Amino acid sequence: MDYLIKRDDLRDCHWADAPVTDLAKGMARLRVDAFALTANNVTYATFGEAMEYWKFFPASSPEYGRVPVWGFATVIESKAAGVETGNRVYGYLPISDTFDVQPARVGKESFMDGAAHRQGLAPIYNTYIQTAADPTYDPAFEAQQMLFRPLFTTGWMIDDCLMETGDPVPETVVISSASSKTAMALAHCLKERGVVEAVALTSPGNVAYVEGTGLYARTQTYDQVDTMHARGLTAFVDFLGRPSLTADVHNALKDRLVRSLVIGVTDWEGNRAPISLPDPQPEFFFVPTYAAERAKALGADVLNKKLGASLTSFYRASSAFVTPQEASGMDAIDTAWHDTIEGKVSPATGLVLSF
Repeated sequence: MDYLIKRDDLRDCHWADAPVTDLAKGMARLRVDAFALTANNVTYATFGEAMEYWKFFPASSPEYGRVPVWGFATVIESKAAGVETGNRVYGYLPISDTFDVQPARVGKESFMDGAAHRQGLAPIYNTYIQTAADPTYDPAFEAQQMLFRPLFTTGWMIDDCLMETGDPVPETVVISSASSKTAMALAHCLKERGVVEAVALTSPGNVAYVEGTGLYARTQTYDQVDTMHARGLTAFVDFLGRPSLTADVHNALKDRLVRSLVIGVTDWEGNRAPISLPDPQPEFFFVPTYAAERAKALGADVLNKKLGASLTSFYRASSAFVTPQEASGMDAIDTAWHDTIEGKVSPATGLVLSF
């Protein structure tokens, strides 16, 4: 079974039978065990055409797509050397009961899907990590891993971009959609540095939760942006994707703003018509490109060690303010998708789903 989402109307969704064929030589079949749904997946669907997210798991109908999710899967059949039946992996999955991959670059730690339709797509999305050889894997934090690992990587890379490779380096970072998981990951990384203030922008209904995380120096609501102040040089990291808010932030902080990064669009139905802004002009931050550059500069082993240490510390910290909500079954998955696109998913719970 595949969960199909209409590309130009994210509310138009349905389950469809998927034909099961004999597994070809060099292929492996994986059973989807569990995955997370967050606003990140809405961004994948919203930018499905522009950023080619629909290409990872082609649908039977061109009008529909299979939105990628992050989670765990088990190899249930394999005709690929080095990929054993029963192996459990973490990576990019479709919302389907099973899916096939063509393993390439197979190693003890991971393999990549070398299927033709995934060529030219970002390697970070094509890699499947073997849990048995993953130093950051902890069975006690599986839910946190599904909810946070890909998002944390984004947050960590933004922190690295601002604080390690940016020029000038900001003293304050203003973060929109501050209750989102990627925003919290970024705030955690900034807090660990101890030399930069993270300022949360959020809706009135999320103020108490955001303040309760302890990740931000202070919290303001979107309607308070006109009176915003910041200490020293300031960067704006935008997860909301609402041009009117971006304009308000730029105008309020125009004497201090040195960077403006666009990450996602949690306000996926909002008016995204461009608005004239004072400098600096917003930069779209694409994690796979930046991650590849940093791996080349630092070396993959050094980068993974730094990222892994920060990730495990965040798993422990997030346990204090995130209680994952678990559900299973096709009806639960359908309800969860609609709740997610309607913004009804609480950041205090998160959604972890299984078949």
